[in-house]
Amino acid sequence: MLKKRAVFFLICLILLFGGIGLAPVPAKTKQENKGTVSTDGLRVRKGPGTDFQVIGSLDKGQVITILETNENWAKVQTSFGVGWVAKEYISVQTSNNAITDKPAASKNNTGKITVNSLNVRSSPSLHGSIIGKFQKGEEVTVLSQRGDWTEISFSGKSAWVSNEYVLVEKKGSKKKSTPQVSSNHAGVTGTVTATTLTVRDKGNLNGKIIGSVSKGESFQIYEEKNNWAKIEWKPGKFGWVANWFLKKTESGSNRPDGIIVKNSTLTIIHNGTNLRKGPSIDSEIIYRANQGETFQIVSLHNDWYEILLQNGATAFVAGWIVSVKGNAPQVEKPGAEMYLKNKTIVLDPGHGGRDNGTTGIRGTLEKQVTLRTAKLLYKRIKASGANVILTRNDDTYIPLSSRVSTANYHNADAFISIHYDSIKDRSVRGITSYYYHLFQKPLAESVHSATISQTKMKDRGVRFGDYHVLRETNKNAILLELGYLSNPAEEIFVTSGQYQESVSSGIFQGLARYFKQ
Repeated sequence: MLKKRAVFFLICLILLFGGIGLAPVPAKTKQENKGTVSTDGLRVRKGPGTDFQVIGSLDKGQVITILETNENWAKVQTSFGVGWVAKEYISVQTSNNAITDKPAASKNNTGKITVNSLNVRSSPSLHGSIIGKFQKGEEVTVLSQRGDWTEISFSGKSAWVSNEYVLVEKKGSKKKSTPQVSSNHAGVTGTVTATTLTVRDKGNLNGKIIGSVSKGESFQIYEEKNNWAKIEWKPGKFGWVANWFLKKTESGSNRPDGIIVKNSTLTIIHNGTNLRKGPSIDSEIIYRANQGETFQIVSLHNDWYEILLQNGATAFVAGWIVSVKGNAPQVEKPGAEMYLKNKTIVLDPGHGGRDNGTTGIRGTLEKQVTLRTAKLLYKRIKASGANVILTRNDDTYIPLSSRVSTANYHNADAFISIHYDSIKDRSVRGITSYYYHLFQKPLAESVHSATISQTKMKDRGVRFGDYHVLRETNKNAILLELGYLSNPAEEIFVTSGQYQESVSSGIFQGLARYFKQ
């Protein structure tokens, strides 16, 4: 009798946990693609959306490497760095070589844990069983990397930790020593004059972008070479910035604002771009330029280029709305993404697994479209430099209590639960946003307003909602009902690529506006 009970208990455990951790999940693969640009002046942006700043443009016929895609955007490698372009303007050729989501790390690589009490899981998912913990500073053996997870050796077996909390040192890499300040730069500091200034790993435009610094920040200058300056932009991290955007302080003297620029041209990337009498948006407009027009750069005044017109006169144009060729670096103007940098956002695609949510007139399952929206929004927010967590990234059932726990565990700055609505009256349509605690209302209002503006959907308002994921958390949590699947026309619209692009853009902008305040 005891043996029968033991066997029955073992079977129940297997059914309950589904054999989690019994075997590693095979790595997903994707094709390494090359794309050809099919239009002139294709804008390259910092993230997958028009709310991200333009960092350059591509010409028709250029060949680029495609790193990843979503429904509407492609992340690409260009001659001036990594960015995103509208997918419809590139034709794709797939190579025969499949590659993993991230290059596998060498088995001899080591990693250092960067936080205390880091969960070690049996599989690369928040739903994997917790089989142990690491403390900050502990070293681990890295086996591979897959998506947002790092595979490590734990007690002689394979286990997983989040990529965000392990610093991987590749085999053969050497620790860099702190650079010495050159003799002629002792005591020289540079103050950033551009709104945002890109930091690169080399002193030229081909250097990899490793970060950015902001207007007003000051740094010790270690070295200068070919109009580039080496600075310590973060403690222990060194990089190169264009020294035209640094106001140097040396023996009490200041560098003048206007810097002479040689052998450089700029190209207009928007029709009707204003060329002004002075380097300010308040200055008089003297000419409107169109996309593709090219001008010689005369000098640089903070974020503005002085350019030479065909009649021999000069004018000024904002540096963040043109593309530059030659020695002059590209001025960058931060978009909405600057307000989300370093924030922790938890996205909660409603329902999943055995819980379908509502079902549309045409058979659309709510659980599928909420995940689709969340994944598009995830890419946008991730590109802004935020820490983004999905409560689920596949068709898995997650209890409401676990969704709340995810927000609490990660100390989320914002928790957004994504849903689509249904009602017996098929004529009802529109977007409704909910909060429970009063402190959650401003976030709900900001996101709701921006989402309505982007989607042009019927505004059903911001309301109090007694939902578990809002009520049972002390975090800034909101729940969005993004349209009615019970309305036949609205079901078609909200499942279109156009709507998914605009609704994810609206939520993103609403978040940015909230954190800007």
